[in-house]
Amino acid sequence: MCHITQRSSTSSFPKIRSIFWRFHHTSTSHWCSCSKTISDEKYQDPFQLGKKDLKNLYEDIKKELLVSAAELKEMCDYYFDGKGKAFRPMIVVLMARACNIHHNNSKEVQASQRSVAIIAEMIHTASLVHDDVIDDANSRRGKRTLNQIWGERKAVLAGDFILSAASVALARIGNTTIISVLTQVIEDLVRGEFLQLGSKENENERFAHYLEKTFKKTASLIANSCKAVSILGCPDPKVHEIAYQYGKNVGIAFQLIDDVLDFTSCADHLGKPTAADLKLGLATGPVLFACRQFPEMNAMIMRRFSKPGDVERARKYVLQSDGVQQTTYLAQRYCHAATREIRKLRPSPEREALVHLTEMVLMRDK
Repeated sequence: MCHITQRSSTSSFPKIRSIFWRFHHTSTSHWCSCSKTISDEKYQDPFQLGKKDLKNLYEDIKKELLVSAAELKEMCDYYFDGKGKAFRPMIVVLMARACNIHHNNSKEVQASQRSVAIIAEMIHTASLVHDDVIDDANSRRGKRTLNQIWGERKAVLAGDFILSAASVALARIGNTTIISVLTQVIEDLVRGEFLQLGSKENENERFAHYLEKTFKKTASLIANSCKAVSILGCPDPKVHEIAYQYGKNVGIAFQLIDDVLDFTSCADHLGKPTAADLKLGLATGPVLFACRQFPEMNAMIMRRFSKPGDVERARKYVLQSDGVQQTTYLAQRYCHAATREIRKLRPSPEREALVHLTEMVLMRDK
């Protein structure tokens, strides 16, 4: 297996100039060889294990968003309705416990570590609000977006307000290192959005561009949140790197599967329209892999699927190619990398739950 992880969390995103060619020429007969189980060990259910620490999560977030303006409060409460799976906070509290146990066998999550989980969910939600404005999206999580109900201007302000409240909560932790780690997430979100607005002529550069964008827009939040709770729970820099690498690899895999589902899942099940990325002019993993078999897609990618019929043709090419399978296989490789990292920690139920989580990322259907 080729190495796809960074050597250091402070280094730039790895050069992946030849990754597209290597993955494309790996036999597709192997891509699903471990899609059902990553190992034969008995896993802990991550959602059950993290349930205790996530109790009243959304109520606590709403306390952070305490505001007198009725309309702004209604907007902020709209996505924090308690119906989400709290995927990111759950990873964060499990990582906190795993690192605490590794360091001194402490089985409790510190208040500051739980605050990181709350902040992560707030940053994530604010980014969704802003993304929906940029994309002029109509639906999110199976319901209308803020920008559709209240308009773009108010939606932008609501996203800004959630980010500002997250910043106040972050400052309250009182640790400058944690502040530095988590503010990197916000910088990456902005840089990732700019990367998404651009494209590359060269195919290998295009794939590296896509993976870097994926890291900044999706994986950075998980990676740096995991790193933050590891810093709060353990002084060992090696543990901080393990936490970061686990979060980075799981985050990239999560987005790769999300990009697959854009082609394979129905709109009602996914909670948003399918082929949404193509309609936005975005070439994701399945498209980039399909391009190897259908070179005529290159022109469509460069014009961002703007001509009539481009979206439908591109979707057809993807489904006729092995783009979905190859992207899924790539997600598997990132999940294997995450598993290798987290197994460096001392054994614990939380560590095994984080291993199981990589399998859940691969198997999810929405």
